[in-house]
Amino acid sequence: MSRIVRRPEPHTATCLLAVACLSASTLSFAQAWPVKPVRMIVPIAGGGSTDAISRLVGTKLGEIWGHTVLVENRPGGSTMIGAEVVARAAPDGYTMLMATSAFPANFSLFRKVPYKLSDFAPVSNVAESPNVLAVHPSVPAKSVKELIALLRSRPGQINYGSGGVGGSTHLAAELFKLLAKVDITHIPYKGGGPAVTDLLGGQISMIFGNLPAVLPHVNTGRINVLAIASAKRSQTMPNLPTMDEAGVRGFEASTWAGLLMPAGTPQPIINKFYADLQKIYAQPDMKERMATGGFEAIGSSPKEFAAYIDMEVARWEKVIRAAGIKAE
Repeated sequence: MSRIVRRPEPHTATCLLAVACLSASTLSFAQAWPVKPVRMIVPIAGGGSTDAISRLVGTKLGEIWGHTVLVENRPGGSTMIGAEVVARAAPDGYTMLMATSAFPANFSLFRKVPYKLSDFAPVSNVAESPNVLAVHPSVPAKSVKELIALLRSRPGQINYGSGGVGGSTHLAAELFKLLAKVDITHIPYKGGGPAVTDLLGGQISMIFGNLPAVLPHVNTGRINVLAIASAKRSQTMPNLPTMDEAGVRGFEASTWAGLLMPAGTPQPIINKFYADLQKIYAQPDMKERMATGGFEAIGSSPKEFAAYIDMEVARWEKVIRAAGIKAE
């Protein structure tokens, strides 16, 4: 009996060959990438801790790639100016965004955001820096439970400062108000530094401040810290309880910095980028240098970071709507 062998139709074979060639070409391109300098857009002004982390990561990646990572500060618009640059960039692997914790909140905070979440491809959450609940020494509370009792006994009479409407320190305090069921008055400042200064002077009673900004004054006794706002305890202050441990269940409000690329960037490039990030995390000095800036290395995978951003968008949308927060 003769055996019939079916051959693919000519057009089918041609399509399969084209797909195979395209896949091989993309993989080869990713393996060679980068072949020129890469831009890292940092959507905040230079000189802060996030900028320092960005430059550290950029320098380390440049050493691995053999090509400079050009750190470009594009501040303004609650980080939206810099983010839009990346959203509109070619998805060729040569433009990245060092997003901050303002990124997910902006989608609910502003009526018009010049890009969509789907315009970005997550690479990795690089590092986190926890906020801490800090009070002036005149506040008669030595724990979060004592503070909550005090605030409930004096609704609206005690104020807190923040680095500005919609910032991480403002949203952290509003989350605290919702979960702890307390009423405190918001005093916004143009930056976290002035808010800490007025906390030191007693003009405000409390703040959810970034750990690096608050820590020097804790060591001198000019500020008391009651809890840390991260999901786990800090290596810098291991004896300080988390807000969850202190009785405010489900509380988490950290400042973070993570890398995104334009949507459509070839997956092999994103995979290589993530693998190279793991290499720099493995370097002995990396975690120590991050800790000096008040950050803890994270290094989550693209999938993990995407899920985290989705969670952050949903969480802050709930807080912003419940608190009736409107951008200035």
